[in-house]
Amino acid sequence: MKKIAVLIPCYNEELTVAGVVAEFRAALPEADIWVFDNNSKDRTAELAAKAGARVVPSPRQGKGNVVRHMFDSIEADLYLMVDGDATYPAASARKLLELVESGKADMAVGRRLTSHAEGAFRRFHTFGNHLVARLISALFGVHVSDVLSGYRVFSRDFVKSIPLMSAGFEIETEMTLQAISKNFTLVETDIDYGSRPEGSFSKLSTYSDGFLVLRSMFLIFKDYKPLFFFSTVAAFLFVLSVLAGMPAILDYVQDPKHYVSHVPLAVLAASLGILGCLSLSIGLILDTLCKYHKENFALHRRLIHSRESQG
Repeated sequence: MKKIAVLIPCYNEELTVAGVVAEFRAALPEADIWVFDNNSKDRTAELAAKAGARVVPSPRQGKGNVVRHMFDSIEADLYLMVDGDATYPAASARKLLELVESGKADMAVGRRLTSHAEGAFRRFHTFGNHLVARLISALFGVHVSDVLSGYRVFSRDFVKSIPLMSAGFEIETEMTLQAISKNFTLVETDIDYGSRPEGSFSKLSTYSDGFLVLRSMFLIFKDYKPLFFFSTVAAFLFVLSVLAGMPAILDYVQDPKHYVSHVPLAVLAASLGILGCLSLSIGLILDTLCKYHKENFALHRRLIHSRESQG
């Protein structure tokens, strides 16, 4: 039987964590339930332990830091990650686990958009989720719709080989991008998403989340599609170069002696053109490095699988 670990990152969830632990213990009696407490100032750790979870202090603040701590610390065959806010149904756990256990997915994501309680989403959060999902779908030629879901199941291969760098709530976006860019299979399946109980509050904020959405979009372009990103910058610079250089070009064409009176604009146009060439060159170099990295990562995975099969 494969070893299942239920991983629950928590910060100040004393109203809900005991119920979440109890529900997943009932749904997955064979699983180990782990609560990683991220410096909670309430009774989260105490109540989680009383409910039967194994509680681990995770001192580095931020959900991304906690996820890395969980992945580094826990040994299992299947990993189920769920928030401790009682919004995700334990009844869907088997469905998500089956997708990964059967080999149909390396990451199974609980999609919240089809069935959810009234008021479960903030308006801007929904907009940001759709925006990032459509951007990823367009750039990578895949279909994803709920990039920010906190209900996921991972294979051991994914957990132990993916490098994660995010410190905060953008960790879900990074995991999605890592799965797609490194050829892991990602599958979304519908779940019933609930609203927080009365008295329980989200740790997210509209303005900081908006910044994270914009930052995620920037990183998607720059880090995962460098040729596209720097080619776009180069094209913009080339257009500015032509616009700035038009008066100087007209001077040269129209004056019988080819005298250029708009010298500052000519210098600006040349500078913008040089910057455009540099940007395009950077894109080509980084695209080559990305391809080299992907090849090394694929080889690394192959060597790990070979060692595990021999061992």
